[in-house]
Amino acid sequence: MKKEEHINLLEGRILNTLVALAIPIMASSFLNTVYSITDMAWIGTLGSKAVAGVGVGGMFVWLSQGLSSLARMGGQVNIAQSIGRENREEASQYAKASIQMIIGFAALYATVCLVFAERLVGFFHIDDPETTYCAVTYLRITCGLIIFSYCTQVLTGIYTAQGDSKTPLKANLIGLALNMIFDPILIRGIGPFPKLGTTGAAAATVGAQFVVMLVMVLAVMTKKDSENILKNIRLYKLCEKSYYKKVFRIGVPTAIQGSLYCLISMVLARMSAVFGAGAVAVQRLGGQIESVSWNTSDGFASAINAFSGQNYGAGKWDRVKKGYWNCFWITSAWGALITAFFVLFPRQLSEIFFFEEEVLQMSIHYLVIVGLSQAFMCVEIMTIGALSGLGQTKICSVISVLLTGARIPLAYVLGRSSLGLDGIWVTFSSTSILKGIVFTITYVVVTSKVLDRMKKEMGGSCCEK
Repeated sequence: MKKEEHINLLEGRILNTLVALAIPIMASSFLNTVYSITDMAWIGTLGSKAVAGVGVGGMFVWLSQGLSSLARMGGQVNIAQSIGRENREEASQYAKASIQMIIGFAALYATVCLVFAERLVGFFHIDDPETTYCAVTYLRITCGLIIFSYCTQVLTGIYTAQGDSKTPLKANLIGLALNMIFDPILIRGIGPFPKLGTTGAAAATVGAQFVVMLVMVLAVMTKKDSENILKNIRLYKLCEKSYYKKVFRIGVPTAIQGSLYCLISMVLARMSAVFGAGAVAVQRLGGQIESVSWNTSDGFASAINAFSGQNYGAGKWDRVKKGYWNCFWITSAWGALITAFFVLFPRQLSEIFFFEEEVLQMSIHYLVIVGLSQAFMCVEIMTIGALSGLGQTKICSVISVLLTGARIPLAYVLGRSSLGLDGIWVTFSSTSILKGIVFTITYVVVTSKVLDRMKKEMGGSCCEK
């Protein structure tokens, strides 16, 4: 691994360091969104039923991210803190433990999805046979081969913890290029290739994920130096139990948070289904459009996670605090910009994906209502990354689960009011605003307590050196 690919998170100007680390992560996140939006744009040509089917099947891909986040977050935080303590051997063991865990999780989740695909899709009570078929097909392919996505995410976390966000970006660029080429070929059928519809979309996405994983693995194998902690690890050998336990301790709250968040969203999607397949399609695709906001905040969340972890491990508390507030103002400003864009241009955005006027109107309402919460959502996501970098994943999980869970009764009430479907969208927006406020207050309170503890442990010397 070339040294210039690694960013020194313990020294130098904080804003420059965070931006340098965050930009490639944001770009990678945007590329992942482009994967999905590219699929949806081509699937949109097949009609709203196909979009709804992929949306339902994609829900289970999203649900699977709970398991992957356990290994990724647990590994990334422990690796970053170990590097901050200048213990790279320990960091290497955490990396190996997280990879071994994710391989086991992938095999388990794929088996469940392949065996129970019809029953899982049946949860949504979709009456239309075409929509159901698309959902089952997409579910079996994307979740049956979820190992590529899982490994990609964990490897990305390991690279990021070391201050290298460029390698994952390069891998995602290659994957995106292939995805954009094969989407029209496999979905619509070009030349000798048959028209595969949603099956083609799933195949193109999984193929791209495999290539991304392969590129990151080859990047480790082909470098002659040993700076990357993944160099020379032996996956066939187990680690000491303490490494798995520590990865679990940090990762489990994040996994629970992510899985419950998805389950809650699935319940809300089921509520939306009462208003027709178009409503399900809007909720799914609206979330993809909305990812313009959360991809940026997710980039800074990953950056501040690694930054906080390393500096916390090194006892440089001033850098931890300054790093957070730098990210706070950047993500807030970006979210406010997206709010203006969603509110002013909802029809133009919706017309890219939808063609039926009824569904188009649903999408316009979604973007305007949910658009109001974008700055708060960005702050929420970034703050979770900052708190997790300090090992505070439990409190993040509790807050997120409680406030996101409140969406179910609120959506039930508002969805049955005169607002109808818009009431469900209002639920999304209002709870996101509340979470942004609560997480910011929590960060201030929690970090104050952590600082007091560190001062006692280090004799009052936990400041930037």
